[in-house]
Amino acid sequence: MTDSMDLVQQRVQEELARNLTNATHRPAGASEFFCLTCGEEIPEQRRRALPGVSLCVTCKQISELKSVHYKGAAL
Repeated sequence: MTDSMDLVQQRVQEELARNLTNATHRPAGASEFFCLTCGEEIPEQRRRALPGVSLCVTCKQISELKSVHYKGAAL
């Protein structure tokens, strides 16, 4: 019979595995040279650091803030 601590540890392990999978998942495509949202040039350092990047830093931040807002989560 499992107790509450075993269930908590199982959930923590599952969340850790999910976070690791999300962190290591990289798009296979080539990076864009210009942001698909605003058209500004994406710096070479960003393109090298994030293969498959398609948004500039500003547009990505806006996208993430909108995503959090529409989900109803608090910042």
